[in-house]
Amino acid sequence: MTEHTKQLLAYLKKAEYRRERTPGMIDVTDEIRGKSDLLRDALRFRVMLENETPKIFPYDNFGFRRSRGDFAYYTDENGSRSVQWSAGNLTPDYPKALALGMDGLRAELLSKREADGGAHADFYTAALETVDAALDYADRYREFAKNHAPDVLYRALCRVPHGPPESFYEACVFLQFMIFTLRCNRNTHLGLGRFDQYMLPFWRSDLEKGVPEETLFETLEEFFVSLNFDADIYQGMQLGDNGQSLMLGGYDLNGQDRYNELSVAVMNASLELRLIDPKINLRVNSKTPAERFLLATRMTKQGLGFPQYANDDVVVPGLIRLGYAPEDAADYTVAACWEFSIPGKGAEIVNIDQMVFPKVVRRELFAHLEACDSFDRLLEYVKLGVAFDAGEIVGKHSGHHYPASPWLSVFIEGCVQTGKDVSAYGAKYNNFGAHGVGIANAADSLAAVREVIYDKKECTKTELLRALEKNFEGYGELRNRLLSCPKMGSDDDRADEIARVLLETYADALNGKPNGAGGIFRAGTGSAHEYYYSARNVGATPDGRKAGEMYGSGFSPSLTGRPTGPLSCIRSFTKYDMTRLVNGGPLSMELHDSVFRDEEGVEKVAQLVMAFIRLGGHQLQLNSVNRDVLLDAREHPEAHRDLIVRVWGWSGYFTELDPQYQAHIIRRTEFLV
Repeated sequence: MTEHTKQLLAYLKKAEYRRERTPGMIDVTDEIRGKSDLLRDALRFRVMLENETPKIFPYDNFGFRRSRGDFAYYTDENGSRSVQWSAGNLTPDYPKALALGMDGLRAELLSKREADGGAHADFYTAALETVDAALDYADRYREFAKNHAPDVLYRALCRVPHGPPESFYEACVFLQFMIFTLRCNRNTHLGLGRFDQYMLPFWRSDLEKGVPEETLFETLEEFFVSLNFDADIYQGMQLGDNGQSLMLGGYDLNGQDRYNELSVAVMNASLELRLIDPKINLRVNSKTPAERFLLATRMTKQGLGFPQYANDDVVVPGLIRLGYAPEDAADYTVAACWEFSIPGKGAEIVNIDQMVFPKVVRRELFAHLEACDSFDRLLEYVKLGVAFDAGEIVGKHSGHHYPASPWLSVFIEGCVQTGKDVSAYGAKYNNFGAHGVGIANAADSLAAVREVIYDKKECTKTELLRALEKNFEGYGELRNRLLSCPKMGSDDDRADEIARVLLETYADALNGKPNGAGGIFRAGTGSAHEYYYSARNVGATPDGRKAGEMYGSGFSPSLTGRPTGPLSCIRSFTKYDMTRLVNGGPLSMELHDSVFRDEEGVEKVAQLVMAFIRLGGHQLQLNSVNRDVLLDAREHPEAHRDLIVRVWGWSGYFTELDPQYQAHIIRRTEFLV
């Protein structure tokens, strides 16, 4: 790390710049009154940028920092203030923008508007308004930079974003411009996509021109530092949940490995900086060499909570199975946390709802357990319940759409070509995804019912239902017995087979169903924050979980489970056809930090990841944690400000998390490899 990068990093961590932002919301009611949704959004965007003041931080070569800590609002007919958040959880078409520059994109809009003959005049007018507003701000920024910024930034702004960049540094400045303006437009959870693919030509071109690799690496690190400025005002559940994820590597349809020298540089930069942004995702498959897993495991050792692994052997066929073009499926990335999407082509709502498996199990138990003379009959009722809830998701959300967002639509394939905004399903892909919450708790619950009620007859049906109603008060002995029953995560088919049945039922009931947006629904195994929010409203379950207690995160063991070891856990969660669950949702595992004490430990973890991939797992994220350290950090946060943990699909600073998320991480199992 160069001295200049260290100075920029130190300035970031002081966070004094946050106190310099201008407070107060911006009222745009008069400007947008009487306008269409598209023009309202475009005008709101212009006013937002007009109220931003160009500023440059010390040691800053990239600029485009927020001068305000708020957003534009309007007052509706009821007198209520409204700040309309826009489309998110998707990836703009960075490669096209970098190739054409904003003037090139503007020329394309003008050409398409002329050919359109006025059929979609509202969209083209709004889109051009946003382009002009963004370029007006870039011009103001360039003039400011002439006297207030490093000369290198001023010279870059004389070329970009109007024209395409001609160097790696200029490409990073262009990306910074896009990120800044899209955030000002209230577009949330926007990923960086396949960064090592579209930025590689600039990297290699600079090397051919004689730019030292050390200089390029410094630029890369400082760009990554820049992503962490203003992250505190990006919309998300917590600081860190902002979607600034990027994808590395991957295999094309011919089996060619796309991992390259920039992929390595990105991982090394992340290792050295130890920041929560950007979140690193790594595409691998059964042929990925061991050395790559070793480098990735060294990142895990640092306690970053990434990389998150995605298995091309599963994801690409799964996306093709859902109707994605093979070449698009091979180009997949993650939307923000883990949901798979196609960069620049998808305006998919990847988390439109959730299947809460424990809720279904509890409901069907109270409705049918007394009448079921066999476990198989009870399981059939649960399957019907899962299918019913899937149908409710389809019925409730068919035809749902994003709010108007012409600025974002400029960067999504299909919108400019058809004259349709992302809100009008102009993108190539407009599918909807659902999470699958608490699968381990549900499978564990049914496994317990089968064992104590049907197999061993240790408890009557009435007694079990009464215990659940009373939240196990007065039924401590029964709860302990339920806690000892088979659990997912221990390679026990008695629980794992039930999970397979539930997941297949869910996939059958949801995948491929028309969504009223020209796309389909697709099933996934993620949970996001629903392991907390959905669980609050579900009473006690037969796995021994008490009312309101949290589920496991995503596709992971429950908090009431006690997996016997990491390999057994991996075996439990790779018994399923995950090509049918490619909305995403990783197996999350916590490894005790002592595992990484020497190179042998690092190699063992790398082998564990390779086993997961070769067994057919689709997505994996690992945490290097120490329960004692976490407990101390909760009590003495001032001593652990830089402690990073994986929360669900993102990493954050442990001391800045809300108490419920801290508690969940502390309760997760620490494995010793």
